[in-house]
Amino acid sequence: MKAKDLRERTTEHLRELEKSLAAGLFEARFKNFTNRLNDTATIRKAKRDLARVKTILTQRARAEEKA
Repeated sequence: MKAKDLRERTTEHLRELEKSLAAGLFEARFKNFTNRLNDTATIRKAKRDLARVKTILTQRARAEEKA
C-alpha cells in the first residue's frame, strides 16, 4: 500500500485496517514458525504496511492536538 492512498482513507477505516494487518502479521509469523509459509517476504510487507498505517494515525492524532 502506498502512503498516499492511505492518507485518503478515513480514520475509522485506518483503525480497522490496522487491526486486520496486525492479525495478518500474526498469522504469517505463525505459519512461518510452523514451516507452512511459502513466501517469507509477506512478513516484511505486512510489517511495513502496518507501520505506514500507524504513522498516519499518529500524524492525524498530533494534528488534532495542535488544532
